[in-house]
Amino acid sequence: MLQAIVEHGSFAAAAEALHRSQSAVSYAVARLQEQLGVPLLQIDGRRAQLTEIGRVLLKRAANLLADAQQLEQLAHSMASGWEPEIRLVVDLAFPTRLLLQALQRFALLCRDTRVQLKEVVLSGADEALLTGEADLVIGGNVPVGYLGDPLLLVEFVAVAHPQHALHRLERELSADDLARELQVVIRDSGSRAPIDHGWLGAAQRWTVSSMATSLAVVSAGLGFAWLPCHLVQPQIDAGLLRPLPLNTGQRRSATLYLMFGQPQLAGPATRQLAAVLSEVAAKG
Repeated sequence: MLQAIVEHGSFAAAAEALHRSQSAVSYAVARLQEQLGVPLLQIDGRRAQLTEIGRVLLKRAANLLADAQQLEQLAHSMASGWEPEIRLVVDLAFPTRLLLQALQRFALLCRDTRVQLKEVVLSGADEALLTGEADLVIGGNVPVGYLGDPLLLVEFVAVAHPQHALHRLERELSADDLARELQVVIRDSGSRAPIDHGWLGAAQRWTVSSMATSLAVVSAGLGFAWLPCHLVQPQIDAGLLRPLPLNTGQRRSATLYLMFGQPQLAGPATRQLAAVLSEVAAKG
């Protein structure tokens, strides 16, 4: 109740948000202050604001409130049978085709469960787990303290436009050749501990935020990049892109893992979505 008063600015607004009477909220906060023996709120105009002591206590109580909310969510899930919402975080390297297949199948099985989808790059998946912002994650790394099952092996290939300067050399290429040209790389979406990945030896690099933008830049002949084979194969088949004839490292692979944000709290809908993703990935 104290948190609701702070968030909504008044006893009346908090009571409305909590579906309680204003007198019940006022009594509960008065009782809390009496038990603690310190003032927690002060009225500034029409707004209720925390005292300095109240601010410190409420901040320290954040973990307790989070634990209580998790218990409520678990109880609701067990009572209703299915979670009302799943927060799904997916690395952009996971094929969109497979993701859509899985979501279509899941929608038929769990019509009343909403899915909040967030697409990330590199450490963005780790960050979603560590901050508790995801119920289910597909990422390229299993952070310390978490468990994950291998879901899919994604192969990347170095490509450039057929008329790119590297292809006009008409010979096998080395890292020195690449270093003289523009490389297109994808920005890590994580903000806590962003990481670099793969070969980054080019003196000139353009950084973009998505696979689609990287593909567009490379297709326009502006640079080269390592991109997922499932993404560039249609362009290769159409002659719009060509794999670079590198003497080593033309292709590389990365394993994507399926991880639960909090396995002990995962409800039936979350586990159903995980099963569907695993099945679809296995069939390719």
